Amino acid sequence: MMRRWLAALALASVTATVLGGCVRPGGTDGDITNGWQTLQAPTMFVPGIDACLPRITPVVQASTYDTVDCARNHLAETVHVGTFTGATAAGERPEAGSAALRTARAECDQRVRLVLGGDWHTARLTLNVSLPSMAAWNGGARWFRCDLSETDSIDNTRPVNRTGSLRGALIGDAPLVHRCFDPKLIGDSLNYMAPVLCSEPHGAEFVGVYIEQDMSWEEFVGSAGQAHRRCMELIAAFADVPNNADLPYRAGSIFYPPSQREWEEGDRGVRCILWSDDRKLTGSMRGAGPQGLPVI
Repeated sequence: MMRRWLAALALASVTATVLGGCVRPGGTDGDITNGWQTLQAPTMFVPGIDACLPRITPVVQASTYDTVDCARNHLAETVHVGTFTGATAAGERPEAGSAALRTARAECDQRVRLVLGGDWHTARLTLNVSLPSMAAWNGGARWFRCDLSETDSIDNTRPVNRTGSLRGALIGDAPLVHRCFDPKLIGDSLNYMAPVLCSEPHGAEFVGVYIEQDMSWEEFVGSAGQAHRRCMELIAAFADVPNNADLPYRAGSIFYPPSQREWEEGDRGVRCILWSDDRKLTGSMRGAGPQGLPVI
């Protein structure tokens, strides 16, 4: 009986409150139509620059984006983030082989040279271009990211862990720059290039990079003779010897093109190396002249 009475009393209290109107909470003005903060428009994810990365991916997802202090171990450093514009921005996401991706890579190349203080092709470095996911592109993302990495060697261009920023890495006495090598052969085939000091006996020396014509990867692979001739031109200029019929009796060439993926993205930089297969060199051939690199 007591429980029933308590319930009836509670119901009467509620009824009185409704009839008497709403009670205003303390500290409010009773106006529920103003005073609310305006919701900010959602912002599109864009990766940061001058950031070091624990991993490299061709597609960057906001949900897995991560950076580390450049003083710690990392695989890459983002040196530039560009923006697709014009007709490219209005269309589908650029893919390998497209003019838009080649343009993006060219912009990356220019920015990387400024950051390094030289051409990254001349050193143990590689450049990767990353894009937004397809879902992000469809949602309006139009950026591309330029990531620079140190590599193991001229033969193995897979990125390796490093500490410290690559800014200014090609200024002055740059340890990453390709110089002299002792080529290791298996039969008549080049196995790998062992880096050595140019003051030590060696059989090869890096001389520079030339930019190949805009051709397909298949066309380049089928024109090795053209790459050899272009490299021989660089060798003659590097060693300060005549580029004539005697040049092949002074030195040969070894060349390293970009990978097929890099080529299809727009990289046309071919690395050229002076090769002396008949005698060991004991110093740099830069400016050696006909006496330093004689006909044999």
